[in-house]
Amino acid sequence: MVEIKPFKGITYNTKKFKEFDDIMSPPYDIISKSMQEELYKKNPYNFVRLILGKQYDNDTVDNNRYSRAKNDFDQWLSDEILIDSKEPAIYPYQITYNLEGKEKTMKGFFTILKLDKEYKLVKAHEHTLSKPKADRLNLMRSCKSNLEPIQLLYMDKKDKITKSLNSVKNENPLIRVNGYDNFIHEIWKITDESVISSVQNQLKDEILFIADGHHRYQTAINYADEVRKDIQDADENAPYNYRMVILVNMFDEGLAILPTHRLITVPLLKRKEVLDNIAKFFTITEHKIDKSLKNEILVSTIKNQLKSENEHKFALFFKDEYYILTLKDDAIMDKIASDRSKTWKTLDVSILHKIIIEHIMGINQEILEDHIKYTRDDIEAISFVKDGSFDCSFLMNATKIEELKIIADGGEHMPQKSTYFLPKMLSGLVMYKME
Repeated sequence: MVEIKPFKGITYNTKKFKEFDDIMSPPYDIISKSMQEELYKKNPYNFVRLILGKQYDNDTVDNNRYSRAKNDFDQWLSDEILIDSKEPAIYPYQITYNLEGKEKTMKGFFTILKLDKEYKLVKAHEHTLSKPKADRLNLMRSCKSNLEPIQLLYMDKKDKITKSLNSVKNENPLIRVNGYDNFIHEIWKITDESVISSVQNQLKDEILFIADGHHRYQTAINYADEVRKDIQDADENAPYNYRMVILVNMFDEGLAILPTHRLITVPLLKRKEVLDNIAKFFTITEHKIDKSLKNEILVSTIKNQLKSENEHKFALFFKDEYYILTLKDDAIMDKIASDRSKTWKTLDVSILHKIIIEHIMGINQEILEDHIKYTRDDIEAISFVKDGSFDCSFLMNATKIEELKIIADGGEHMPQKSTYFLPKMLSGLVMYKME
């Protein structure tokens, strides 16, 4: 049974701050070095100092980004920069944004969810990597809190839960932020026990799907295991057995999935050899790059060339030219991934990883982190190759939400970073202290 609970959320003090635009932060995993520097300069209380603090050459075991996050967190609570709720609540969350010229609104809500370490009720669709999990575990150990939510999807075709929350939601939000993304982020606070109980009952028989936060969810499980062993506590309802999440209806019209492109570093890459091997499985169309062409126009051209209803297409981008790759025959995946389901074998991301990245380039799961980085930004996917930061990149189409559900429901995992949900959650709106 899915168990959610209201909680005494920690928020920025609305009596001390009238504007929150310079205080909130993007999620930790999309913050670049330059963005981190910019956020530090915006405000001394910017949330980046907690979720992704700076690292210094003289850092030690006792003085590092994690210990500084704890010190800042404790101090901000002491100074009432951050305040905790006096009563348990759930927090409706709304994001209004534009995508390809159309205004969209996604609605969800913050709550805490009892951990399902066996993934029977909470379904994951991606593999996790060791480095991000270690990083988030260190932060959780230090602050003993969920500073950022993870996003999960539930299925509610009639949208009954959102309607229940809207029925008691105040007209004015608790906090309203024009985020880093120029999206409008708003949260409300609901303490009405009857409404909360209704939402709990509607969700108890559901299956949830992780949309964003696979590493953070597994980290929460690992942290709970650690604490349980240390204090020999068998209390299943202890605070550390819950994780702060944002729940969103899978049928919400404001939810979108974008592609995550692959940036490749392969020393001494032999382009001709790679292309010759790719030609065994793909039709290749070569395109020279007009250096006078702006990146925005070039990306738009590539995306139009990738559009397809039934074909599996990728763009392999080099500094001076790019290639549109179209899979010749789906049946090759039956040989290369014979142990996988039919749906998994027809995913673009699976085809790219199994045939090209693993089979042709020799980048397997064990060395993936050393050779591949990810970007959701179309421009970055080509500009980072142009400036020599990476040898090449793969631009691709987005995974469909129906595919995600089938994969997760079947207990399978897509390759790392297969999905990128939009809109992204804003960090700093609500926190959960596990003490």
